[in-house]
Amino acid sequence: MSQEEDGRNKEAFEYHDVTINTVEKASDLYTQLEKLGAGKFGMVYKLQEKATGKIRAGKYFRTRTPQAREAACREVELMNLLHHPRLVQCLAAFQSQAELVMVMEYVAGGELFERIVDDDFEHTEPTSIQYMRQILEGIQYVHRQSIVHLDLKPENIVCVSMSSHWIKIIDFGLARRLDPNSPVKVMHGTAEFMAPEVIAFEPVGFTTDMWSIGVICYILLSGDSPFQGNSDMETLHNVTAAQWEFDEETFSEISQEAKDFISQLLQKDSRRRLPSDQALVHPWLRKTEQSDKKILSKERMRRFLAHQKWQKTGNAVVALRRMSRLAHKLDDPVTIPSAQEKGELGHSQEEDQIFTFLPQQIKQGPSMEPLKDQVAVEGSSTCLQWHVEGFPHPEVTWLWNNAPVQECLQLPIDCEENGSCSLAIARLSVEDTGHCVCSVGGEAECSARLMVQRGSNMQMPNTEEGPGTDQQ
Repeated sequence: MSQEEDGRNKEAFEYHDVTINTVEKASDLYTQLEKLGAGKFGMVYKLQEKATGKIRAGKYFRTRTPQAREAACREVELMNLLHHPRLVQCLAAFQSQAELVMVMEYVAGGELFERIVDDDFEHTEPTSIQYMRQILEGIQYVHRQSIVHLDLKPENIVCVSMSSHWIKIIDFGLARRLDPNSPVKVMHGTAEFMAPEVIAFEPVGFTTDMWSIGVICYILLSGDSPFQGNSDMETLHNVTAAQWEFDEETFSEISQEAKDFISQLLQKDSRRRLPSDQALVHPWLRKTEQSDKKILSKERMRRFLAHQKWQKTGNAVVALRRMSRLAHKLDDPVTIPSAQEKGELGHSQEEDQIFTFLPQQIKQGPSMEPLKDQVAVEGSSTCLQWHVEGFPHPEVTWLWNNAPVQECLQLPIDCEENGSCSLAIARLSVEDTGHCVCSVGGEAECSARLMVQRGSNMQMPNTEEGPGTDQQ
């Protein structure tokens, strides 16, 4: 990275202390362009600022419940503490009745690992040092604000531009501020990058992120994932037992300093892991000589990325909790296993039962409770509710009179982690009488009729063919 590029990068750094705007709408100041992605929180769109023409990214949160609104506002508050060139920036925020929009810096270069496999992109141990140093500089700043990211993985390390070797860390949706007097336990993450304490539902700390950085570094240098099993369950077992090694062939040309760096991060005992300050002064990251410029394997990295694409992704630990409810009909969170319940591989008897049950559930497909026919009065509101269970969490599509339902302020759609789904309809008219279908990933569906009547003379619709059946 040249001094010229370094200067351009510093000039481009833009940050704001964001106050949530409740007067204007995001659409007043920004034009919504194409969709960039989706998550449990809502959607991400490319935006163009009307006044300047600058391209931004808009993160649209559904905030119809107090809990969802609080989570979205908390992310804005955290982003106000994270003004650093190695971290994506929040530039504005808008709150309306049903959604909060975070206007984010648009990072155009794409995921670092995707860039590395390009034919014209240099991938050596020295360039890997540069990337790891930048990641650690960003995370060091995050930790100094008493914040832990909790979702560090290759998808969240992106390049500033298509021509730049500068990176940024993105997606602070799972980040938490730590309080030494109030331990934080979480049950979310991606199986390959979660630290053992997350899986054990033990308190997390700053070194929880350092474990994930160790996994990222291992993959960056080798193209292989140290804990990846044939399934999420096997991967979680490998992480829990801290079972990993340096493959002799893969790491034959990687320096001893690099292997020592990884080894000091992938420690099962979080107290033995290097914190970000010490990691940045590790001898490997302080190497300045560029003598070893041997090109590292891109083929293994391509295989890793291909595996990531087809692999069923999602929240592995939350999925386990959902499976626990399915297997044992419990509504409470997974119980923290006692030492006596731990098996030889470091997992509990309950986890073993879940791991056995999960493949059966995947094979079985989603299960669902039927919708109920409804009658409503013109001018009132109604809510069609439905429940689905399955792993991975199934994608739900709503059809109204055979046409897909597009979510909007008047037609809010909600799908919760516990499987509860709902479609709310406000200010009903007689023309809203119709037939609603819930489709689950194309594998199953249930349906119901809604009859909207004038006045208060309410009669149940004719359901001779049975409630929840298709009567077309």
